[in-house]
Amino acid sequence: MINKGWSLFLGIVFSCAMPAVAQVSDTSKIDSIKVDTGMLNKFRADSRKNALPVRVRPVLITPELIPVTLPDYTFSYWHKLILFNLNFNQAGFTNNWSGGGVNSVALGANFDFKSEYNKAPLDYTNELNFIYGASKNKGQGFRKTNDYIYFDNKIATQLSKKWLFFGSLNFTSQFSDGYTYNDPSPPTLISRFMAPGYLTESVGLEYKPSKFFDWRLGAATAKQTFVLDTSIAHTAVGYYGVLPRHTFVNQMAFQSVATFDKDVMKNLHLNMRYTLFIPYTQPLAFVSHRVDAVLTAKVNSLVAVTINGTFLYDKTVGPQAQGTETLGLGILYKFP
Repeated sequence: MINKGWSLFLGIVFSCAMPAVAQVSDTSKIDSIKVDTGMLNKFRADSRKNALPVRVRPVLITPELIPVTLPDYTFSYWHKLILFNLNFNQAGFTNNWSGGGVNSVALGANFDFKSEYNKAPLDYTNELNFIYGASKNKGQGFRKTNDYIYFDNKIATQLSKKWLFFGSLNFTSQFSDGYTYNDPSPPTLISRFMAPGYLTESVGLEYKPSKFFDWRLGAATAKQTFVLDTSIAHTAVGYYGVLPRHTFVNQMAFQSVATFDKDVMKNLHLNMRYTLFIPYTQPLAFVSHRVDAVLTAKVNSLVAVTINGTFLYDKTVGPQAQGTETLGLGILYKFP
């Protein structure tokens, strides 16, 4: 009975396993299944159409101008300088001062204005200089100690880095009457405004290696000397070279002008100008030399010691060399 049961069980198991083995072993039938690719693509397309909608917004980038306030700077080719110096000197004594002396008051002023336009290759320079001084001693009136007017204009064009071709116009004279004093005789009038006065035109080459030094060589120079008041007394040749009953004379010459303007030491400034004049129609004895110098020593931002000096050798002015010098302590204003 048991043997029959086991035989029945094994028969059922074997009959169930055979179809599965036959299906696995017959792989050719599985590989031969055809797939409808058209239907598959249609299914994929339909699935995309039926997908959830996605909204894509384009990103727009637009430039936005930001207002920027620039500094209020303006560039100028002009450079200007103003220098004003006022000096005051005073001396006082009591009536019983054993050393002797005389009470005195002296006042001196120096004004210098300079402007320059520099835009390569053009260079224009304008300079105006006034110097005046007077003193008063007890028992005497005011007497002039210094008097000078200088006005210079120059325009130049650059030929190279250090050389320029220039043309200039220069005027010099004085403010007030000039006298010689031979006490107790009355003073003698020897000069006044435009007696003499000088007007000089010059054309030539200029050497300018730096900002503080320049040297003009005027091969074509014309100089007019004016004596508009012929009543003045003078011992030189004519009236400053002007013939009697004439008010001016014209000369052709070679002129050289060298200028130095620089701080030579801390708080010590030197401004110096040398002028050489060689007339073409006169002997070499009539060659003239003039040196003008101003030395300024600053004590602080407002107080300074100033020395003005002039050296002159000109036979039309006097037979010998001449010189003047003044020293003063006063107020100095400089801009900028």
